[in-house]
Amino acid sequence: MNKIFALVDCNSFYCSCERLFRPDLRNHPVGVLSNNDGCFVSRTNELKKLGVPMGAPYFQYKKICDKNKVAVFSANFALYTNISDRVMNTLFQFTPSLEVYSVDEAFLDLTGFDEKTIVDYCYHIKETVERHTGIPVGIGIGRTKVLAKVANKIAKKNEKTKGVFSVLEKEQLNWALKNFDIQDIWGIGKKSAIKMKALGIHKACDLRDFKNELLIQKQFTKIGRMIQDELREISCFPLNNETPKKKEIICSRSFGAPVFDLYSLRESVACYASLACEKLRKQESVCTEIEVYIQTNPFKETVQYARADKVRLSSPTSDTRKIIREAWTVLDRIFINGIEYKKAMVKLSHIQDAKEHQVSLFGDNDTLKDIALMQTLDRINAREGHEMVKVAACGTNKAAWYMKQVLKSPRYVTGWSEIFKIMC
Repeated sequence: MNKIFALVDCNSFYCSCERLFRPDLRNHPVGVLSNNDGCFVSRTNELKKLGVPMGAPYFQYKKICDKNKVAVFSANFALYTNISDRVMNTLFQFTPSLEVYSVDEAFLDLTGFDEKTIVDYCYHIKETVERHTGIPVGIGIGRTKVLAKVANKIAKKNEKTKGVFSVLEKEQLNWALKNFDIQDIWGIGKKSAIKMKALGIHKACDLRDFKNELLIQKQFTKIGRMIQDELREISCFPLNNETPKKKEIICSRSFGAPVFDLYSLRESVACYASLACEKLRKQESVCTEIEVYIQTNPFKETVQYARADKVRLSSPTSDTRKIIREAWTVLDRIFINGIEYKKAMVKLSHIQDAKEHQVSLFGDNDTLKDIALMQTLDRINAREGHEMVKVAACGTNKAAWYMKQVLKSPRYVTGWSEIFKIMC
């Protein structure tokens, strides 16, 4: 039986989430900024037409934004994650086999559905998602994941498709691949695109029809050959229904204001370690290596310094208190007084399954009481809100180092104090 994949991709997802509670911003240019209100990470079509590229620094385009009354927001990841969960839960109604590829994308396995009605079915999916969540989506349909990606990009760019496009039929497939640039293919980066163009491969159809398969594999590895086969409707990338456990967990932020003292650095490292531990426990894992990294601002004419160091634990753990203690030990080793710091990072590695790891005979193993305490901490924070309960080492005043989020919208669906209010 021929495979059928559908890729559902939310349109300008972060911006769409901001518009959800601001209907006055429909058909109005909207942009969302990265951490510390630095660069654009999401743009509506109206903002793209003003010439603002993805990743552009906000300060360089502030005049354009002010002139055109662009609605600019600080990233509100608590809101975006909540809305993403609602979108994915809605998609699960249409197929039991679904891969959540990213916060705003999901692959659906629609193998076995009637190909004559598959487009109508995807229009139904699109309408249901938009009715249930308020988030507009585009859907691409193909016999492989790469072709579904190609179809999705066309669905979102070509208004005639009304948000859904299929390349299941040969005529549509050939037209799509002849008009699809090689650098836009999923899995092919800029460097690979330059090398392919040197071989005369400019469009997706050129890669599909390229005869020298050994050369493709030699120049672009096995992945390049698999992408070529996917363009030939040979499925090489199966649907991944289970999210693989992370082998490394990193939490890193730039500070909203310069940090000079060890006390503030310790607070930031404690907070990042807490976030990393929460993710570690969520995937039911433990770790035996902790790395801490600090650096100054490379774009500022000050003394430059960057250093990382790590520590290996005798016993695997996911206990926030233990990891903060060890992270502080590392921080004390690499800290130099009198320097202006801009960023810190905590990385947990050598990750093992919490139920299968080997305990140490003489080490400080997590007790049942330790594990129960961390589980209780996670349950309270999941129910009552992020950092409702936290380790005292994280501090109570983050003003000295916390990210800039001057333009942040309320947490409409994740904070009781910020719920949308309607006056009667």
